[in-house]
This record gives sequence, C-alpha cells and structure tokens, in this order.
Amino acid sequence: MALIKSISGIRGTIGGKSGETLSPLDIVKYTASFGSILLQNHAAKKVVIGRDGRISGPIVSQLVSNTLMALGLDVVDLGLSTTPTVEMAVVMEGASGGIIITASHNPKEWNALKLLNEKGEFISGEDGQNVLALAESGEIQFAAVEKLGTYTQSDEYLQKHIDSILSLNLVDVEAVRNKELKIVVDAVNSTGAIFVPALLNAMGVKEVVVLNEVVDGKFAHNPEPLPQNLSQLSSEVNKHRAHLGIAVDPDVDRLVLVCEDGSMFGEEYTLVAVADYVLSKRKGNTVSNLSSTRALRDVTIKHGGEYYPSAVGEVNVVAKMKEVNAVIGGEGNGGIILPDLHYGRDALVGIALFLTHLVKSDKTAKQLRGSYPDYFIVKNKIELENNIDLNAIFNYLKKKYKANPINTEDGLRIEFENDWVHLRASNTEPIIRVIAESNFETTANIIALRIMQDIKETL
Repeated sequence: MALIKSISGIRGTIGGKSGETLSPLDIVKYTASFGSILLQNHAAKKVVIGRDGRISGPIVSQLVSNTLMALGLDVVDLGLSTTPTVEMAVVMEGASGGIIITASHNPKEWNALKLLNEKGEFISGEDGQNVLALAESGEIQFAAVEKLGTYTQSDEYLQKHIDSILSLNLVDVEAVRNKELKIVVDAVNSTGAIFVPALLNAMGVKEVVVLNEVVDGKFAHNPEPLPQNLSQLSSEVNKHRAHLGIAVDPDVDRLVLVCEDGSMFGEEYTLVAVADYVLSKRKGNTVSNLSSTRALRDVTIKHGGEYYPSAVGEVNVVAKMKEVNAVIGGEGNGGIILPDLHYGRDALVGIALFLTHLVKSDKTAKQLRGSYPDYFIVKNKIELENNIDLNAIFNYLKKKYKANPINTEDGLRIEFENDWVHLRASNTEPIIRVIAESNFETTANIIALRIMQDIKETL
C-alpha cells in the first residue's frame, strides 16, 4: 500500500498504517497544512471542496471539511461533483482555494486530496513543497472556538458548469439537437453518471444510455478509460446502434470516445479532434505534454499555428499554455483544456466541443478519426521497489543512447528518427511509465520492450 506526496496532491490507499497510507491522521495533517497556508496568503477565508463517487469519499470529505473549519475557514461543499466543476466553483465563489477528493483513475482502494489555488488551478510545485514542509513541522495553529469556520452545502454548480459550457460560441447546441444522436456513456460508478447525462440532455441528444450508473464507487471495471477496460462500452455501442460511446474517469477530467462500430477513437485523438475543431474557428498555438501524440503537432501546423510540448502534469501544461498563449491544449490521456472556460482538464467541455465538431463535419466518428494521421502509442509501466535509484537508470540509458536526440525536461525522452520513447516516474503510482510512439504499432511495441529490457538489466 502507498502514500504518495507530489505535484498531483496527496494520494494513497485507504486502510493500513498512518504515514504509509492515506489514513485519517494523514488526511487531517495535510489538510491542516494546506488550509494554514491559505490563511497566511489570502484575505478570503473560504474553501470549496467536492468529491467523486468513491467508497471512502464521505469519510475523507468529512475529515477535510471539519479540519478546515477547525482552522477558521468557511467550507462550501459541492458534495458529489467533478474535478473541473470544483475548479470553476473556486473562482465563482471567490474562494482562496479548493480541495478535490478524488484519486482520478486509480482503483477503488485509493483516494487523494487534489489542491487548488484561488484561480481554481492546481497549486505550483513550490506551493506543494510548502504544504509538505508545514505538514512535517506540525506547527499548525487552529482557531479559537468563537472563530471556527462555517459549513455550507451547494448543489448549484452542476447547472452552472453546464450553462457556462453551453454559452461558449464554439458550442452549437442546435446543430447537435438536429442530428438526433444516440450516445452510450460508461460512467464507471462515479459522478460521470450525474454530470455527463445532464450535459447531453441539455445539448438535445435524443437518447442517452448510461452504463455503470450507480454512484457507489464499486467500479465495475478498472476505472482508467483505456481500451482494455472499455469492452462493455464497445459492445453496448454496437448493441444499441449508437452514434458514439463516451467514457470518463471517476472525476470526469478525462474523455475517451468509442466510434459507432465499437472501435476505439483513441484517447490520444480526443485532444487532436477537439483541437482541430477549435483551430478551424480561431488561429493560435497548442500545447500537450511530452508523452502525447505528435498528431496534435500535425493538426496545429495544418491550421497555421505552432505546437509546444510541456512536462507531464496538468500544472505544467497550463503553465506552458499561458506562456505561449495557446487557444487549446491538454494531455494525451483524453484531457482537454480550453482557456475560454477555465485552465483545467474538463471532459464535459470536451464532450460539447467534440459533438459540435462531429455533427458539423457531417462524418461518422469512425470517418472523423480516419481523417487524422495514424500514429500508434503504446503505454507500459514497470513497478518500482523502494529505494530504486531512478537517476542511475536514466544515466545508464542516456549513455547507451547518447547518439540519439534526448530530452530531459521531464524524465527521459529519446528520439529514434520518426519515433520516440518517453520514460518518467509517475506522480500518482510507484511506477516508471514507458510510452512509445511510431507510425507502426509493432515498431512502437518493439521500442518500448527494448527500453523496458534495458531498465530491467540495470535493476
């Protein structure tokens, strides 16, 4: 079991020894540290929280809200919500920050505290280090009884989020309604079962079929929206003769699509398709992380823009997007970031933009996917034992492949003519991710396996 403290927040498994898992003591410690820093840096004494549908969600949420109130902070609790909804609510509430209680794509035994600044964006690496340092020092000052914070529940932000999306001039509700679409949604027993159908109904989708719609956190399958976990969705799209299948992760910030024949549109191509549509309406630059497909670069160049890579992690993508004034960006795992709405991955706005693009293209999802360059990405991972020296592994590989172009901005990325492989330690799991891309699937697999064998030799 594990407790991981990183740029992605405080993440760990439920149950086990304090300090080694996400125990109640650890939840209180890191919440108190984050809340204390908010009090130091902001006049506003309000914090927005929300959670996904995990089994442990209610317990973690109560620990978080009570700790914040004990510091003297006022809590606005959205209850069952999504990561992008909480991000937007922080700004709308004028809060000093936010906490999203979700372990995203991790299995049901995991949970996490994702920490947001006053802009509704993930806190910086520097701020994260300050949170960790204060937590370890234990020097937390709690409020006197007459200065305890208040607790308010809000159920307004589902509609506010949808209204904000539908008000975008890039979203054409009438065009979607006129197509009388049938869509199957895999909500993986979390809050996507609430938010995705609400958006689709608001956009005039004729029929919505929801799979795994009971929000109990007992995920019907591995909750990461990868092809091997979406066989049920693929089958049901065929069975219902639907126009499209939609899969989201438990906190609804990743969007994966299934074509009308049950084939995968490809998580990497969610961002590619949405970017193609956005860039057709406005010229500009794009950003994705170093582990994302080069197809985004191709589409950006086609529309006269410039593509920029960033380190992996939403906070890094957002920083690069602001730096280069990107009009669209995200990550190749199905994460869409549209600055017009907010600087956060948002599956809901991704759905609205993709559906608008799909109906205006007058193509099926399969035909639309066929209009983009074909690259094949393979994603592998190697589990890490304690005390593994990652620097030694990377130094060995840099020496072995010194004749190849190498990028060390985020882990290690090695170029092989038109192909590449990217290795990096995960922010969310004790693993090394090994991601390779090529024009040919077999070549991508060969590259990844070769590098994984190199790593095993060093171990």
